[in-house]
Parts: sequence; C-alpha cells; structure tokens
Amino acid sequence: MAPPSAFVAGLAPAASSFFGTRAAAADVQVRRPVAAGARMVASSGTPTKFDRMRQKWGTPAVDESKGGMYEEFESALEGLSYNFAEGDIIPGVVQQLDPNGALVDIGAKASALCPTVEVSIAQVTDLENVLSPGDEREFQIIRSENADGELLLSIRRIEFSRAWARVAQLAAEDVTFMGTVISVNRGGGLVVVEGLRAFLPGSHISVRREAQEDLVGMELPLKLIQVDPEEKKLVVSHRLAAAASLMTSLETGSVVAGIVRSVKPYGAFVDIGGVSGLLHISQISHDHVKDVSAVLSPGMQVKAYVMNQDKNKGRISLSTKVLENEPGDMMSDPAAVFAGAEEIAQRYQARVEEERRAASSVAEDIVSSLDLASLDDLGLGGDLVGSGAASGGASAAADAPAE
Repeated sequence: MAPPSAFVAGLAPAASSFFGTRAAAADVQVRRPVAAGARMVASSGTPTKFDRMRQKWGTPAVDESKGGMYEEFESALEGLSYNFAEGDIIPGVVQQLDPNGALVDIGAKASALCPTVEVSIAQVTDLENVLSPGDEREFQIIRSENADGELLLSIRRIEFSRAWARVAQLAAEDVTFMGTVISVNRGGGLVVVEGLRAFLPGSHISVRREAQEDLVGMELPLKLIQVDPEEKKLVVSHRLAAAASLMTSLETGSVVAGIVRSVKPYGAFVDIGGVSGLLHISQISHDHVKDVSAVLSPGMQVKAYVMNQDKNKGRISLSTKVLENEPGDMMSDPAAVFAGAEEIAQRYQARVEEERRAASSVAEDIVSSLDLASLDDLGLGGDLVGSGAASGGASAAADAPAE
C-alpha cells in the first residue's frame, strides 16, 4: 500500500489540475464581459449578433460613437427650431381645460396657454361651452415663450380681426343687415354687429316705441354709416335701413299714410312705416301757414304726396298742398283733403304730365321754325338743336316735381 505521502503526492497533480480547471473557468467568467464589450465595438469586418439582427429585421443601426440612442434623441431635440413669433396664426389642438384657460398643443416643447378671456370675441362664462379637449382651432400667438417655454395664444384676436374685415365689406357693399340692441342710453343704443359693439344714435332710430328701454332685445335692420377699425368706432343707422327698404317700393308721386310724430316751427315730421318724412311748412297748404301746430299735431293721422326722396340719406319730402281741391282746404277741412287724396293726386300727376308735353311741343315748334340750313353755314345749327332740346327738358323739369 502506498504511503500517505505518496497518496497525497499522487493526488497532487489531480488537485492541481482541478484547481487549474476552476481557475480557467473563473478566468472565462471574468473575461466574458470584456468579450461582450469587445463584440459591441467590433470592427465592421466582424458582424456582431446585434448587427445580424439588424440585417435580418431591418432595424437601423445606432451610431454608438455619439453615446447611444438617448444621446442622439436629446441632440435631435436641441437641434429643432420652432420659429414661433408674436402675431403668427398657427393650428393647434386643445389638450385640456383648466380655470386659467385651455392648454393647447401647437407642436412646441411645451403646451401653450389660451387664457379664458382670449377664447372668444364674446364674453365667456363657461369655457366648456366654447372649447373641448380634442378641438382643432386656429390660434394667434400674443406672447412669445416665457422662462418655462410656454406661449400665450388667442382666438379672440383672430375673430376680432375677421369681424372688422366683414364689417368693412358690409359698408363697402352698402348692405342692410340685422343687429340686436343690447343696451340703451340718452344718446341712443348699443347693437351687436358680427360680434362687435356698434353705436346706434337716437336720431337714427325709426321704430315706434313707448320708452327707450323697449328697444333692448329688439332685432333691427341696420346700415353702416361709420367704420373705423383704428379708432374702434362703429356707427349704424336703423333709419337708413328702413328708408332703403321702404324706398324700394315707394315712388315719387305716390300717396302715403303716416302719423305726425313731431311738430317744428319749419314743418312736421311724419312717420311712414318706420321712416320719417318731412312735411315742410311751405308744402302744407296753398294758403300761408303762420303756425304749423295750428294745422297739425303729434299723433294726427295724415295722408301726403311724395314730392322727393333721397335714398342715400334716407330723406323723404312730403306735401299736402298738392292734395287740396281748393286753396286753404288743409286749414279748414283736412279730413276732406285726406279722403280725396288719391283722386286729387292722380289729377295733379295728369296735369304735370300735360304741362311737360306742352313745354316739349313748344320747344320742338321753335326749333322746327328756324332756318337750320342757313344756320348750319354759320356752324350754329347743331348747337341750337341741342339747346332747344335742352330747353324743352329744362321746362319739363321745372314743372315736374323734383325727384
């Protein structure tokens, strides 16, 4: 039997081999991370496992020289330029609503804020009635980025600018439109036009009313008489709109019914379907009228002959004098004048037309009696013919009522 020392000696090589194997394994375990790292930075001539996966699945390669994907992403964000400037109109999507306004995604680093007061041209009491998350709208930048990278937006200023553009177009086209009276004062009232507040002077209101406050809430036809975006002045007229509507059917020479609204020393104002017409003191009667109030009084129903109308200014000139059967009838029996107004008006029109034709015939007779051949030698024939025609026209115009 071999001695223990020999036995130990015999085992020594095995033990040495055993520990050598463990050491080798340990060495492999220690070097694996290094080998993996080596594969990550392997040259392009030796494809790594990740390279093969990228080739198989088409995943773009990462530029590891820049420090990895996170570093590349951060670098890309820093390289973006938004170029937002005050006054720009940009699209955006409402993300959420809060007490201060609406947070809007406009594609910037941070959400932009549209304050509640800038959400609409109209007064906003409940933000949810105007905007909802997910709404796509246009916004105007009214303040550039602050320290937190937040921009300030507005919808109201876009609507404000476009409303003035629409109002200017209405004024240029002389269009009649509808507006609602929201308040009144001694001078007149305030009317909403395309979301803008316009002033309606009391002298341009032609609607019947017991009290000024009765106008509040009424929707009236209006025309623009002043548009000044720079001074923020907008003035409208109901009288012009009503006159334009009435004058489309009203003709010079027609008889109209109305109510005396006011009496002045120079005449009386008559309400004709919401339009005010002037019955001048000289057109009341063929007899001299010293005191208008002795013939006409406020609230009196009358009939009058339309002598003239100015559509641009909304003015109508009236006459009761031409409706008199006998001079002074308006002062002695106005009811009889109004009863026979249409018949007298027809006779008056026929007489005016007869006088016009007579004047034209006289002018033609004068021209035809001239020796035009001899006048042509002097170069005057053409002028006299034109002059004669003009004279005839002038005579007719003098006899006919002004238009």
